[in-house]
Amino acid sequence: MDTVAVSNEWLEGLTRAPHGQLEGLTMDGLKIVESSKGFIRCHFTVPDRITVNGNWHVGAMATMIDDVGAAAIFSLVGHVKASLDFTISFLSTAKSEEKMELEAKVVGEKERLASVVIEVRRRSNGELIALGKQWMAAHNKHVDRSSKL
Repeated sequence: MDTVAVSNEWLEGLTRAPHGQLEGLTMDGLKIVESSKGFIRCHFTVPDRITVNGNWHVGAMATMIDDVGAAAIFSLVGHVKASLDFTISFLSTAKSEEKMELEAKVVGEKERLASVVIEVRRRSNGELIALGKQWMAAHNKHVDRSSKL
């Protein structure tokens, strides 16, 4: 199984979900620009529909950080994991129609645990907007590595 291709397909599928669903509303417009095992870089323009007072809604940003991080982990280990710890530091705001870059990198993996760091940056100047850190664990002791997300 090509875990990078499966991970990309899953993430791109979220961008096409109906807007009545959380991922469809928040992920529409996300473009994968680079991916490899344990790494995904995406570009995204903040649409007005997910802003509050002109700023990218933190809940919408958190959904995207969670999904991009999960896809990076899947691309490396080939199975779905459950979040054990998920933290985000919001360092700045992003305005409607601003171009953003998200980069997720798996920084550790041991047995059933994996850790990913997700950076959200303003594409115009590289300013760090948010930093997500996530620990995930396999759902059970026996993992079917042929499963999809």
